[in-house]
Amino acid sequence: METIDLSLLIIQLGVGLTFAAHGAQKLFGWWGGPGREGWQQGVAHMGFRPAALFAPAAALTELGGGLLLAAGFVTPIAAAGLVAMAIAIIGMVHWPNGFSNANGGIEFPLLLGLGAAAVGIAGAGAFSVDRLAGIAFDPTVRVAFVLAGVAVGLVAVAIPRLRPERAASTA
Repeated sequence: METIDLSLLIIQLGVGLTFAAHGAQKLFGWWGGPGREGWQQGVAHMGFRPAALFAPAAALTELGGGLLLAAGFVTPIAAAGLVAMAIAIIGMVHWPNGFSNANGGIEFPLLLGLGAAAVGIAGAGAFSVDRLAGIAFDPTVRVAFVLAGVAVGLVAVAIPRLRPERAASTA
């Protein structure tokens, strides 16, 4: 066993299970989360339409992507979804609050997104479903998936801002 594999496992579990817990809060209301209805209202408030589509998509990305990352299964794909979520979370909620997590800033989602990106680019280590199943992604493909996640996240931040009614209300 190489120490890099143990390090990757720690990051996979920490980042993946944290994202999954946040998805479970949104879907099931666990750990003081908003549940489906509250999350859908929050997504609508952020300007995503139709909220009934975007809310479960976001929550399932966090829950499913987090579990996939934790297990190290289709790791670059899972990482891409989580990177997109981190960027959307930062851009839609945390950016105006600065850096510090104590003020609701970008610190926490930034760290989760960077962790997901690092695992996605490195690929899952020896302790992963990918390794057990013989699934290997070329390094260029791993980077491409993470960059695609960045692009999707940026588009997600732009979508509500491009809506005519939101643009008029912020003018």
